[in-house]
Amino acid sequence: MIMDKKILFPQVGGLLHGGDYNPEQWLDRPDILEKDIEYMKEAGINVVSLGIFSWAVHEPTEGNINFDWLESIMDRLYENGIYTVLATPTGARPAWLDEKYPSAMRCDEMGVRAHHGLRHNHCMQSPEFREKVRIMDSALGKRFANHPAVLMWHISNELGGYCYCDTCRKKFQEWLADRYDHDIEKLNKAWWTTFWSHKFNSFDQIDPPYKNGENCVMGLNLDWKRYNTWSATDFMKFEIDTLRQAGAAQPTTTNYMEMFYDYDYAYMSKFIDVISWDNYPEMHNNWQSDAEHLLERSFNHALFRSLKPEQPFMMMESAPGLVNWRPYNKYRRPGMHRLISLQAIATGSDTVQYFQIRKSRGCSEQYHGAVIDHIGTNDTRVFKEVAGVGRDLAAISDVAGTIAKNEVGILFDWDNRWAVDDAWCLSNETKNYDKTCMSIYNEFMSLGVEPNIISSDSDWSGYKVICAPMLYLLHDGIGEKISEFVRAGGQFMATYFTGYVNESTLTWLGGFPGDGLSEVFGLRSEEIDTLYPEDEVSISVKKDASNFCSVSKAGELVSTGKASQNSLGIGHVAVHDYQEMLRDVSADVLAVYDNDYMAGKAAITRNKYGAGMAYYVGCRTDQADIEFIYRAMLDAAGIDYEKLPVGVEKHTRFGDGVQYDFYMNCTEEDVCLDGVYGVDLLGGDSDANAMSDARVSGDVGVAGQLRLGRYGVAVVKH
Repeated sequence: MIMDKKILFPQVGGLLHGGDYNPEQWLDRPDILEKDIEYMKEAGINVVSLGIFSWAVHEPTEGNINFDWLESIMDRLYENGIYTVLATPTGARPAWLDEKYPSAMRCDEMGVRAHHGLRHNHCMQSPEFREKVRIMDSALGKRFANHPAVLMWHISNELGGYCYCDTCRKKFQEWLADRYDHDIEKLNKAWWTTFWSHKFNSFDQIDPPYKNGENCVMGLNLDWKRYNTWSATDFMKFEIDTLRQAGAAQPTTTNYMEMFYDYDYAYMSKFIDVISWDNYPEMHNNWQSDAEHLLERSFNHALFRSLKPEQPFMMMESAPGLVNWRPYNKYRRPGMHRLISLQAIATGSDTVQYFQIRKSRGCSEQYHGAVIDHIGTNDTRVFKEVAGVGRDLAAISDVAGTIAKNEVGILFDWDNRWAVDDAWCLSNETKNYDKTCMSIYNEFMSLGVEPNIISSDSDWSGYKVICAPMLYLLHDGIGEKISEFVRAGGQFMATYFTGYVNESTLTWLGGFPGDGLSEVFGLRSEEIDTLYPEDEVSISVKKDASNFCSVSKAGELVSTGKASQNSLGIGHVAVHDYQEMLRDVSADVLAVYDNDYMAGKAAITRNKYGAGMAYYVGCRTDQADIEFIYRAMLDAAGIDYEKLPVGVEKHTRFGDGVQYDFYMNCTEEDVCLDGVYGVDLLGGDSDANAMSDARVSGDVGVAGQLRLGRYGVAVVKH
């Protein structure tokens, strides 16, 4: 597979290493600022983010804008080989602005105006606030558009939240009018407002879903969330347009936050140049293993990588050491920081960046982890680990610009996520849409196959296998898109709770899944039952289900008991949370219910449709118990796979005819992998102790067997 590299920042010539730097907090200590540069160079840091929360220093009083301090620091950093990601400071406002322009402060879901303080609490539609933003961003753009240190523009910071003020209420009404072609009857039909006599006569009558107002119209709730994605994107675009008009041509980004609930990042990403996100794993917790938690991180990386799969993304923030805002703020154990950092690179990031470079002396983040601690020395454990990561990034600099090329996709739509959670059905305790998506991702990863996380609106042309967990809401045209994918030879798997409503949350009539998908899957769903945790329900997988070329008698079931299970462990499989009653089944039945009132009815099916196969899993099981489906889809798609040891991740990046396989041991036990060939760019020093000053340097050949020590990482080039 030959692919050209997509270098984000050619002027750097490798991977970025750095993070948020707040020199404005230390302007009275030039000795500290000078020492910071010395330490940054020692740690291999080549980029910092500046100005994220600097508005009060940029403009201490209205109209008194001065960037001399900022330019002086940027110049000094640049002289020492350290570039700048320059931020617009709109994530937090100075007191004078809120005092004079109170509309800048957002209103809560009761319509009550906030007081000055905190951050990320501005009204994105406030005309007064936007005018102040325009003035600030224009001044920044004009001053630094041609500064050689500026790699890119960081738009605001962690955009989030909703505003319920009168301005936003009016904007929401205008947005709805545009969405429904200024036809209030079209909205009434889409929202089914004859329910409880909630019909509207004009768009001006519609309120946001206030806490003390309307919350039983699912279409209203969903459109409010869609509107807020539009509103945040509109604000982001406003800032970008202002910079562009001021002459700033560098790429733009805004830092996303994990699987953030408030906004549809797939939509927002259409209007930003580079994807970045803030990665704060909760390691060494008391409810899951480190390996399991790192798989959740891997899923998040895949989500952001897949928003612009043609180029690398950026890990804009992470914590060297610990955070300070969780119930339990635990330091990472030796070697874990390296593992987390290299996981980001393995999954497609071209950066490892931190919050923060130096710890603050005061306020809420004074104990948040940093490269340079309050002790102010370069001999702390955290500093040494950061410096070790800097050396690692230099050793694997060749991977910069390479990208993943994955042929498996997992469908994840934000509005489907919102609709699932808002639906008055199933159990609010066990819907677990996010976890369901992750469990399917994890099963592919256990087979050494890395999926992308795609949306209904994504380009599916490069995918051979697509899984759609709990695709409750179907976008317009998605039924035909799935049909075409399978008809053309694709392998598609859906689960229970698929195709119940259209994009306005109106149920499909005639049985589920709707929009023509009953024909694709060869079945209809009559009802879905919610199980209590103590309910004991199981299914039996048919004996020939694991071998679709088998000529064994249809209908023969595997005997009771683990001892009689076949080599894949197929037999009786436990069902939990949900079981769906399937009817009118023309598809091949792969598993049936054992007990309860659905006993003997189809539970898992496979339907040949055109040149492809459509699988339907009508109940919730542990994915490992139905691994045969994943193997069958991968086999049919011609995708190679191999079962990895528990706790080992494999990721691959491609570019310029070269393949880079990242192997990560996310456990504390040594593992050995067979069949690995190439050159390890990390010099064969693949365990947690690689942070030490005595680390081996230089490439080491791997000829068939790869050992990974505790938290070990290898980057094998071939």
